[in-house]
Amino acid sequence: METLINFFSTIPSSYRSALLIGGMSLFWIWESAVPLFRFSYNRWQHAALNIFFTFTTIVINFGFAVLLVWASDWAVANKFGFLYFIEMPSWVFALVGLFALDLVGAYLIHFLEHKIRLMWRFHLIHHTDQQVDVTTANRHHPVESVFRAVFTILAVVISGSPMWLVMLYQSLSVAFSQFNHANIEIPEKLDKIVSWLIVSPNMHKVHHHYLLPLTDTNYGNIFSIWDRIFGTFAYEDPKKLVYGIDTHFSESESEQVAKLLKIPFESYKKPTQN
Repeated sequence: METLINFFSTIPSSYRSALLIGGMSLFWIWESAVPLFRFSYNRWQHAALNIFFTFTTIVINFGFAVLLVWASDWAVANKFGFLYFIEMPSWVFALVGLFALDLVGAYLIHFLEHKIRLMWRFHLIHHTDQQVDVTTANRHHPVESVFRAVFTILAVVISGSPMWLVMLYQSLSVAFSQFNHANIEIPEKLDKIVSWLIVSPNMHKVHHHYLLPLTDTNYGNIFSIWDRIFGTFAYEDPKKLVYGIDTHFSESESEQVAKLLKIPFESYKKPTQN
């Protein structure tokens, strides 16, 4: 455990970049070999659009990095956060911290983005993708990236997570987000078993169905327990799903960067309740 703590306490930016690029490359190859859906699209053009949003997310997260480090250092120095309520072994400390960061920094903000209209205006850009694959993982409007950065800081303060734990969580978050968005086919029985602990690919694909109520399910990123606890879990045959969002289903609204950046500022379109 000490080795893990030391590694993530000093993890270089180059390692984190390698994780992002390496994970995307791995799942890109996996998608090519065993795809869930055989999309008829220009894969490189689609990837370029989503990588643009990945880049904006990286820039915004970099901008919030100082606040994130400050919040973590302050919480640790003042023993602020429920991780300090009782003494616990380091592995329990890490596990509880990961669950807390995932609950507030992923599940809660994601849930609110679907329930608060202002937030949904920006989050729906993620849902406009009609060819969900590994590159979709970081397809977030820049303003949504700000929302998520703020909630990550909030999660750090509430839990009192030290920076090594934050770095561990963010590394896992990148990997799991790529995994559950990847256009990969996994045996249904195996996927269902996996989905009892972590968010599996088939489980998350339900969230990308173009119509309610399925759009408002499966908000988790790493751990599937939150959806099961809060009653937002759903499981459907992935082959019957249609990706996208019914309010913005035209190609111009899903495959053009300029249009995607402007959509949140246009007139609100109410989703169809199926």
